Amino acid sequence: MSVHRARTAALAAVLTAAALSLTACGSAGSSKASGNDVSGGKNPKTATSLADFGGMDGLVAAAKKEGKLHVITLPRDWANYGKLMDDFKAKYGIEIEDENPDGSSQDEINAITSRKGQDRAPDVVDLGAAFATSGAKQGLFAPYKVKDFDKIPATMKDADGLRYNDYGGYISIACDAKKVGTCPKTFADLLKPEYKGMVALNGNPTKANAAYSAVMAAALANSGSLDNIQPGIDFFGKLKQTGNFNPVEVTPATIEKGETPITIDWSYLNAGYAAKFKDKGIDWQVSIPSDGIYANFYNQAINKDAPHPAAARLWEEYLYSAEGQNGFLGGYASPALFDAMKAAGTLDTAAAAKLPAVEKPFTTFPTDDQTTAAKKVVTENWAKAIAG
Repeated sequence: MSVHRARTAALAAVLTAAALSLTACGSAGSSKASGNDVSGGKNPKTATSLADFGGMDGLVAAAKKEGKLHVITLPRDWANYGKLMDDFKAKYGIEIEDENPDGSSQDEINAITSRKGQDRAPDVVDLGAAFATSGAKQGLFAPYKVKDFDKIPATMKDADGLRYNDYGGYISIACDAKKVGTCPKTFADLLKPEYKGMVALNGNPTKANAAYSAVMAAALANSGSLDNIQPGIDFFGKLKQTGNFNPVEVTPATIEKGETPITIDWSYLNAGYAAKFKDKGIDWQVSIPSDGIYANFYNQAINKDAPHPAAARLWEEYLYSAEGQNGFLGGYASPALFDAMKAAGTLDTAAAAKLPAVEKPFTTFPTDDQTTAAKKVVTENWAKAIAG
């Protein structure tokens, strides 16, 4: 089903929680620094909940004393992060340094490990499931339970609060209809000769979760499974052999310049591009491929050696407040607390109505073990598949 943001009746339809909130289950959880004490004598680095700060006022005071939050790899046009960062700064008066906004999940992990003890280390990270899993296993994250932690479904969080889903979406296929003509709507379509040199990914799947998830979707479209991602790698190998694969990594700039006329990317990103470029005459059409329906969430985590530990925890409280979760929704992404907010009457229903309709919702998410195994296969076999 094509998704043309703000242009079709499909987007105006009221979504069902089972189909679009993605909260039936998600990516399962498993498991120069500030030394200033907070209320009760607790060090911010070891605080595991608001109680350790004596409540929200104590956390805000401690975060303001630090005065800064260092984030990494958060593009302003990704799931509405630009507005979220601006609103956080306006609300709390805390400066946000956003480094390497076009980087990958692996870049975030690398920054934590290589900058330990440095003031320029990231305070918080926003990671794809495979990278959040590996980071938790490496012991990189601090346990922290936000105020509404209990409202996050059990399958969408680490039980100890090492990481938890924040927002999600579906893998989608999008194209510039004015340049392409008839836009592909399935993975099978992408092999057609008329798409020579056009099909691009958002990054390298060995480093970027968006690209990795596109490979998983391709696997499901080609007789693969959550336990067998190799058919997805083989698909892209075939796409390269036919000449249809475009090695340029997708950004808003490559879309606007016509360098990546067909992309495989998250639905919320492609939907945002459709809205962004409409006034520039780009007819960016978006489809959820019926032969490879795959959805997943990103994860929030706090660097256990965060240089601004109180600000890091305040950022998480903000993202999991109704304001923060609706902020993700305003960027066409499904927030982790969608169902809880819908029940409480705090969901932005106008924004929710703009989420894409999906013929068959994806509800069986990969386990940590499946994700770890699939990531290993992609790491070992991707370069060989698209070589030559």
